[in-house]
Amino acid sequence: MSETSVPLKNMKLIFYMYIFLQTLYSVNGNLEVVQDDELMNLIRTEKYVVVLFSRKYCESCDNYANELTALREDLVETLNAWVVKVENSQMTRLYSPDLEPVLVFFRHGIPLLYDGPLNDELILHTFTSNKDPVTKELTDETFEHLTQAATGATTGDWFVLFYTPDCVDCTRLQARWEAVGAQLKSRVNVARVNRATTGAATARRFDVFNVPTFILFRQGKMYRYQIQKYDVTSFVDFAKSWYKNVTPERVPVPKSPFDDFTAMIADYLRENPWVWQIGFGTFILGVIASFFTRHTQPVPEKKKPSKKDKKEKTKDK
Repeated sequence: MSETSVPLKNMKLIFYMYIFLQTLYSVNGNLEVVQDDELMNLIRTEKYVVVLFSRKYCESCDNYANELTALREDLVETLNAWVVKVENSQMTRLYSPDLEPVLVFFRHGIPLLYDGPLNDELILHTFTSNKDPVTKELTDETFEHLTQAATGATTGDWFVLFYTPDCVDCTRLQARWEAVGAQLKSRVNVARVNRATTGAATARRFDVFNVPTFILFRQGKMYRYQIQKYDVTSFVDFAKSWYKNVTPERVPVPKSPFDDFTAMIADYLRENPWVWQIGFGTFILGVIASFFTRHTQPVPEKKKPSKKDKKEKTKDK
């Protein structure tokens, strides 16, 4: 027997044991229940994790648990995914604004919120057809090349979320934004731009000062999403047809280096008003100090002419 066949056999044994344990849970009619710290470890270490965020004494949660239990064997076979349940989790609000039940599919740690009806075939189709993250990350270097936003050319429509890493609302939107991408797949490209770092110049180009901000780029026009609804259905409806109710703006071309530098300074002053406040205050203090200095200096007395000076003036005449 070769040396490499033993580890390979061990890996196969572990895999089949895992399937056996998952099937055993399915026979017992129970999903494996984990705690938040165990769930975090699974998300970090496993490729695919399907999580039902649930709570006790919740009939709809039990319905989701039963449906997911019946579906677990297919999820294990097609995705080799962990299928677990967590109750009364503090993490639920990171992925959905709604109360439990909440169903989330983690791919390489990136969450996708399931936002459809309780249907096993639709759940399985949604997860298996979105094994990789759906949304694209655009930067200053790739934005115009990939979107061709200013020319409205051949890459199609783009629905873009501008975010920053320290924005709590942006973090909570990630799973929903992935769901938007999944529902608009092959119809509209869904992407994100980091306004704070790799997409700062792009954000300045489109006058994006606050996050989260959403803009639909379509055929050389841009439509700002200004609806105060951050649910998946509202986003999808906007990208499909509701954008027609918004006044379109012409997509500006990328700024020149000088214009972008000027915009960057203005943006910095906008975000840090204390800078210009200190500068303005310093200027006012300088004016006041100059005023008082000028008015407090003693006026030099005129020197009275001496008898000698008088005689000299007389001689000159």
